[in-house]
Amino acid sequence: MKPADPVCPACREVVYAGEEFCEACGSRLGPDPVPARVPTRGGGRACAGCGADAVDADGYCERCGLKQPAPRDRVELEIAAGRAAGVSDRGRRHSRNEDYLALTEHPAGFATVVCDGVGSSPDPDRASLAAAETGGAALAERLAAGDDPADATRAALLRAGDAVAALAPSPAEAPSCTYVSAVTGPGTVTVGWVGDSRAYWLAADGSVADGDGGDVLGPSRQLTADDSWAAIMVARGALTEAEAEAHPNAHVITGWLGADAEQLDPHVRTFAVDRPGTVLVCSDGLWNYLPAAGGLAAVAGDAAAAPLDAARALVRHALEAGGRDNITVTLLPVTAGNGAPA
Repeated sequence: MKPADPVCPACREVVYAGEEFCEACGSRLGPDPVPARVPTRGGGRACAGCGADAVDADGYCERCGLKQPAPRDRVELEIAAGRAAGVSDRGRRHSRNEDYLALTEHPAGFATVVCDGVGSSPDPDRASLAAAETGGAALAERLAAGDDPADATRAALLRAGDAVAALAPSPAEAPSCTYVSAVTGPGTVTVGWVGDSRAYWLAADGSVADGDGGDVLGPSRQLTADDSWAAIMVARGALTEAEAEAHPNAHVITGWLGADAEQLDPHVRTFAVDRPGTVLVCSDGLWNYLPAAGGLAAVAGDAAAAPLDAARALVRHALEAGGRDNITVTLLPVTAGNGAPA
């Protein structure tokens, strides 16, 4: 039997012979990797691992070597007495969380923004933070003023794009991120996006139709279309979906927010629904493991009854599947509209 790979005793990531510190969490490796907990002396920052009052300015414990958790490593939000919720997690492989989320209630329902920093750009964590906070605030402001959800979605996305572009000292040094938002109201869902973060409709037996009079669609389905190389190849008929997803370029994105992006042209769509359901908005850290709406719905369970529990279950599934990326998910309830879908 092949022996199991050695793992870090603190975070359980695989480590290799000769390594003194874990690459994932910074813990010191060896026969006594995590010293016994000791009381702090006060006046400093206590290590989350060993308890020593020895955390340096870079966030590492000088006694046990543990990299201290950052506030963004794990974020859980719920609003309106738990009717809408979201979870963002650093995952198992990244040293920081480059996703961010916003969640708000408006007079007719709920709104959310999820942003995923583009890892190949500088400071992607700053980009996602700026986009989510700016987009979320703009959505709340415009919806409170009585704007149509589609107009509010477009305006918020453009404002978020300006905020991310303003972070760049030059186009060659441009932080960037993807962006997806959802606004719910009685019988309606409006989504807006740039990039490959996604929105899904989840319902046990509901239906959804394009607000412009499209056909009734299945009970659970994806509401956004990725700005990606794979999506372009499938749309052109050059590759099947399976072939495109298996290609090394599959997840190369073709749309993003940032000073180096082309002129921003947000995708905005409005759907009508004929019965209650849930809108799921997420980064690719989740959908890479569960791309189909049916699979997401199965893991989420009764998301409308317990959205925070459902969000935790979805994030946990991605972590247990490997957690190779940051993972963010928000869940918003949708109440039924009057009559059949438009």
